[in-house]
Amino acid sequence: MKHGKPEVIRSDNGPEFIAAPLQDWLRRVGIQPMQIYPGSPWENGYNERFNGTLRREVLNAEWFHSTKQAQVAINVWLRQYNQIRPHHALGMRPPVPETLLEKRQISGTV
Repeated sequence: MKHGKPEVIRSDNGPEFIAAPLQDWLRRVGIQPMQIYPGSPWENGYNERFNGTLRREVLNAEWFHSTKQAQVAINVWLRQYNQIRPHHALGMRPPVPETLLEKRQISGTV
């Protein structure tokens, strides 16, 4: 929010990231898509760590009976992770203090 849109978004080579509609949309809004080299997760260490933490703390910890139930659990976790939970690399501060964040939530596809 403070710095505007990113110039580049780096991702792995999963089908959801290399899909033509996503690639086209990113370019239309002025964001350069960049994929890491296949089989090189260390090139995307921050995302790999986040994904592992999400999987360990939420996705592997609960059984979800619906997409909506998963969305609610993930949104609760994301709020805690981003707005409350202290991060060692940030001097024990959360990435986005509650006072700077507008309410956004993950929504599923219809």
